[in-house]
Amino acid sequence: MLDLFIAAFVAFFVVINPAGVAVTFSSLARDMDDATRRATAVTAVSVAGFVLVGFAVGGQWLLAQLGVDLDAFRVAGGALLFLIAVDMLFEKRAQRREATAESAAQARERGEQDDVSVFPLAIPLISGPGAIATILLYVNENVDWMSRAIVLAAAAAALGLTLLALVSTTQITRLMGAKVLMVLTRIFGIILAAMAAQFTIDGIRGAFQVG
Repeated sequence: MLDLFIAAFVAFFVVINPAGVAVTFSSLARDMDDATRRATAVTAVSVAGFVLVGFAVGGQWLLAQLGVDLDAFRVAGGALLFLIAVDMLFEKRAQRREATAESAAQARERGEQDDVSVFPLAIPLISGPGAIATILLYVNENVDWMSRAIVLAAAAAALGLTLLALVSTTQITRLMGAKVLMVLTRIFGIILAAMAAQFTIDGIRGAFQVG
């Protein structure tokens, strides 16, 4: 059970990348006071948690309604996570996050958007396609409720660290700096690529009943 928790936690931590989200949040919240910043961070993580729990509870039913086999979803989810890993390795994901943050900031300045907690912070920066695919994969691969509870606990732990990172954006940015964040992002990308490959291999093996 501990192995499952560690594996799931690493997957969620790598996909969400709390440090990267915190850097983006620092630009989104640059005009906020401390109280508003904390409230925005709590709301964003709460919304992201509800989204992930929703997919954990209803994801299997949704796949069944769409006629999607679990092995097919493993392959698709693995491919999606691999693309995210490639983006992390070549800094494309960070560039998109910065573009999303800039767009949201511009909209807020025009008076078109005052609350960034739901978009873009909760969705898609925290509970994006990668996190959703990850929780669906782990929940559907662990059918008993104890294992699923462990997966949800791992997701909650990753979200907790994300919240801690969001309320400590100034300190994280000052402490780590751009170069350290860049190195960590690439390391996370390599780890995520390996996990994505394993998901894909498991899906192909199950679909063709190899071994």
